[in-house]
Amino acid sequence: MSGPIFGYLQTRAPVMGPAPSLSSPELQHWQLRLDAQGVAWLLMDQAQSSVNTLSGPLLEELDQILAQLEASPPSALVLRSAKAGDFCLGADIGEFRRLEGEAAVVQQLQRAHAIVNRLEQLNFPTLAVIHGHCLGGGLELALCCDLRLALPDARLGLPEILLGLHPGLGGTARLPHLIDPLQAMTLMLTGKTLNARRAYQAGLVDAVIEERHLEGALRAAREGSLSRRPRRLKSKLLNTRAARQIVARQMRAKTAEKADPTHYPAPSALIDLWQAHGGDADAMRQAETRSFAKLLHTDTAQNLVRVFFLQEKLKALTRGDAGPVRWVHVIGAGTMGADIAAWCAYKGLAVSLHDPKADSLAKTVARTAELCRRKHLDETRTRAVLDRLVPDPDNQGVSRADLVIEAVPEKADLKRAVYAEIEPRLKPGTLLATNTSSIPLEELQQTLADTTRFVGLHFFNPVAHMLLVEVVAPAGASEETLARARAFAGQIDRRPAPVASAPGFLVNRVLMPYLLEAVTLLDEGLAPETIDRAAKVFGMPLGPLELADRVGLDICLDVAQMLAERLQAPMTPIPTCLHEMVDRNELGQKTGQGFYRWEAGKAEKADADDPPAGLQDRLLLPLLNACMSCLREGVIEDHDLLDGAVIFGTGFAPFRGGPLHYARQRGYREIADRLEQLRQRHGERFKPDPGWSDP
Repeated sequence: MSGPIFGYLQTRAPVMGPAPSLSSPELQHWQLRLDAQGVAWLLMDQAQSSVNTLSGPLLEELDQILAQLEASPPSALVLRSAKAGDFCLGADIGEFRRLEGEAAVVQQLQRAHAIVNRLEQLNFPTLAVIHGHCLGGGLELALCCDLRLALPDARLGLPEILLGLHPGLGGTARLPHLIDPLQAMTLMLTGKTLNARRAYQAGLVDAVIEERHLEGALRAAREGSLSRRPRRLKSKLLNTRAARQIVARQMRAKTAEKADPTHYPAPSALIDLWQAHGGDADAMRQAETRSFAKLLHTDTAQNLVRVFFLQEKLKALTRGDAGPVRWVHVIGAGTMGADIAAWCAYKGLAVSLHDPKADSLAKTVARTAELCRRKHLDETRTRAVLDRLVPDPDNQGVSRADLVIEAVPEKADLKRAVYAEIEPRLKPGTLLATNTSSIPLEELQQTLADTTRFVGLHFFNPVAHMLLVEVVAPAGASEETLARARAFAGQIDRRPAPVASAPGFLVNRVLMPYLLEAVTLLDEGLAPETIDRAAKVFGMPLGPLELADRVGLDICLDVAQMLAERLQAPMTPIPTCLHEMVDRNELGQKTGQGFYRWEAGKAEKADADDPPAGLQDRLLLPLLNACMSCLREGVIEDHDLLDGAVIFGTGFAPFRGGPLHYARQRGYREIADRLEQLRQRHGERFKPDPGWSDP
């Protein structure tokens, strides 16, 4: 964080007026200063970390500081972060993972509650200044202050629900008594974050200011002209017992539509808390700790916390010394090329987009504007994004870009022709990447003069929602190229999965047996709704047939044919109906007709029958078997990277912790035995991979 006030703190602190011993050399995670107006500035600065999390040592040190301040009260206390990027990212999840038993969790939470309650009960004004991300326990800490000021880049939220939990540091009690209870519950039930402007509109922060105006805002707070806005009568009424009983029933119905309570118990637990104790903040906080401890030991929370660390492992692959990409040139303004270009521009990179069709370039500009609208960008920020995206019908950006991404149709000859035309124009050090979804890169690089800078960057549709990018390593690619490709994924807030240049890479390789088995079941007479319901009951976000419709049946057929030609293992025969549908141009969502009829972006479905016994295994075990084959063949390095890639690339039921983690919990022997049973009944495509017999 930079700016006049922060600079004032750093340069003027030594000459501030007399004060109690606030600047103790024993402090490791906080900085404490007193200014000339008697205001104490408390800066969170977790030792040996680039970000702040509410670890046990950090909170214990806060308790010591609060005791000093109680003994020698300043005129006011300002709480903020000394980290450049964010205020606080929440609790240290790793600490909770190490606690055994609910009682230990309750004890830890009660101690943390005592510390933040002490902050809330200080008898002088307290104010939190928030920049960057203020999440989970970080926001719960800020809620204990009298006022909150947000800088324009602030993002606030309570995302614990995404870990199978709910807030555990008093947030379930404080937030519904600060803002509209319905909005508070919605924030906690969805885990969504609010930007500074929307947080102000909700009443979560009391002002949004630029850093240069902070001193004036603090003066206004001390003088009483900046104060917390009064709560509306409606908000008070909604916290009454009678209102909570009615609203809680509605909340349960809505959340059950989004998340099956059988698989995701945290939303129901949060609603139960509010319904029972929403009118009594003290009782709510006490019940919160018990509920949190119980949830933490569920399989769902343990697996979702695992998924959090899987994401962190993928994110760590983006770090290193590779130089940043500043200019991206995309060739091909089809759906994928257009969305890649739009996303890169949205994330702040200069982008040029080449396509010989002017209407395709115009549609990309419109798609980018729509992306900005969905991301709630104002007119100024939208204009900045659009200014970064340059339609390039003459392909001039090739010679200036740091990274060129080819996203033309899946035809090897066409892609090689593109490379032959552009390679002589690339500047030294420019990466050449292909977005091919399935073609082995060794085929594509045959005519390249320099194979060291060639890499696969396989994005997934829709680009703005799918976190994963497969970074495909062909023979000859330099480690510098691969490292820079992974770093680029981090620049655009995506998670790289390093995979070998094998047929279908990882995600398409494991997804295709699942999709083809679903089409085979359809050929056998099952309704598409019944097949998809079996997958959704397992926990998949979409059924396989709806997913195929969204991907495009022509793309599914191309990938299936390629895998059938190149893989040694037996594959599900490609059902005739898939060929026939592609021939009729019934390609799914993009043509309005596939396995379902599509209207306004939604599949029209009949009511689904209960899936017959064994249907889940017949659908999902081919996917698990392909995962084991990929691991054994070295398509990806280890179990964790595979689990993370399949979750973020396919949506595999997150609460199960990943396909191979699920298989380990169920038992490799059981998986192999069940595959063998299916093999005897349905054919060689179910032959168990040899990897299941490994310990």
